[in-house]
Amino acid sequence: MRLSRYFLPVLKETPAEAQIASHRYMLRAGMIKQAAAGIYSWLPLGWRVLKRIEDIVHQEQQRAGHIPMLMPTIQSADLWRESGRYDAYGPEMLRITDRHDRDMLFGPTNEEMITDIFRSHVSSYRDLPLTLYHIQWKFRDEVRPRFGVMRGREFYMKDGYNFDVDRDAALHAYNRHMVTYLRSYERMGLKAIPMRADSGPIGGDNTHEFLLLADTGESEVFYDSAILDLELGDRAIDFDSVEQCQAICDEWTAPYARTDETHDPALFDQVPEDRRRQSRGIEVGQIFYFGTKYSEAMGARVTNKDGEVVPVHMGSHGIGVSRLVGAIIEANHDDKGIIWPEQVTPFHCGIVNLRQGDGDCDAACERIEAALIEKGLDPLYDDRDTRAGGKFATMDLIGLPWRITVGPRGLQNGVVELTSRRTGESEEMSIDAAIDRIGQIYAAA
Repeated sequence: MRLSRYFLPVLKETPAEAQIASHRYMLRAGMIKQAAAGIYSWLPLGWRVLKRIEDIVHQEQQRAGHIPMLMPTIQSADLWRESGRYDAYGPEMLRITDRHDRDMLFGPTNEEMITDIFRSHVSSYRDLPLTLYHIQWKFRDEVRPRFGVMRGREFYMKDGYNFDVDRDAALHAYNRHMVTYLRSYERMGLKAIPMRADSGPIGGDNTHEFLLLADTGESEVFYDSAILDLELGDRAIDFDSVEQCQAICDEWTAPYARTDETHDPALFDQVPEDRRRQSRGIEVGQIFYFGTKYSEAMGARVTNKDGEVVPVHMGSHGIGVSRLVGAIIEANHDDKGIIWPEQVTPFHCGIVNLRQGDGDCDAACERIEAALIEKGLDPLYDDRDTRAGGKFATMDLIGLPWRITVGPRGLQNGVVELTSRRTGESEEMSIDAAIDRIGQIYAAA
């Protein structure tokens, strides 16, 4: 992509309403524009990051055998009355009436709708287990939306729903989701800690939140620092294996990690003192097992292998896709701007032409751009006829992990400069070496 042809409305000044780093930099980098309180348009740069995260979530869900679909944003109030949640949910639900005076709502979640879909089409245990999911816009009318996409009213979320014949099968689905989430966050370059949490309006006894440690987090968290050393890495996982999924979940939930709602000081005191940590965290996902809460209320039943008609056991599992964009920035920034992990960066590499219009510089930049595209990468070529300082400031602000700088002096010596945004370190090398280095970095990522 040529920056001269791209829509990137960067701001020099920080808007007064932006209180945290992610909100400041998303506005300044031209990623979002506020449309109303807690509601944002996602501009091209922000949309690219959103899609990178969404793609990882899709890949990991389908790797585990979960089936994608799409449900509408507007739901009938009748379904929510069946479950008993229409009046109980509270003022966060946006209730509306259509032209025929039918009560509708802008969905904050989809337990009722997915249960209705299930009961309409599934009646036998032979069709189980089944996990359906979608990634869709949600709306919750927060009383004080703030912090940009971190606590907005409209947000983009993956929500999945498992249906199983009994508790044991449903708990395996719960564990399977925990493993998929751990894999997803690792692929995004994040350390998300599963913490015992409160179920809130979703309901159920088993629930874990996934939190990123950050000073700007809304939740107070208590944890054993040993959990920070855990990682899945390239571990091969059989998602059908009850034993393997259980073992991974046991590994990640054995160290103490809880939010303030479920914190147990007596248990925490049993953690070795040098490993006790108290911090703040940003919630980026949550998984629930709630048994037959919705299937009993809404008549979602199957015939089991003994011929008995039983309510299915269910769980729901959410990842805040749009919230993750802000959370990643909170964990990856400096005083110059964003520092994207390679896995979610909007463009893989920036190309800066120090002398636009110079025949050799233009040709070298075009050669680099074409070669990176040939490798399946997305470079952003700053071909604007502006000062070098402004080009560097833009690249630092939008946070691309790598920058190749091309200038007439370097070309005379047969080199360009490759710079890491995260470390700030630069190295001179040939054009071919720079292209190969970028290709190797992303092949490994």
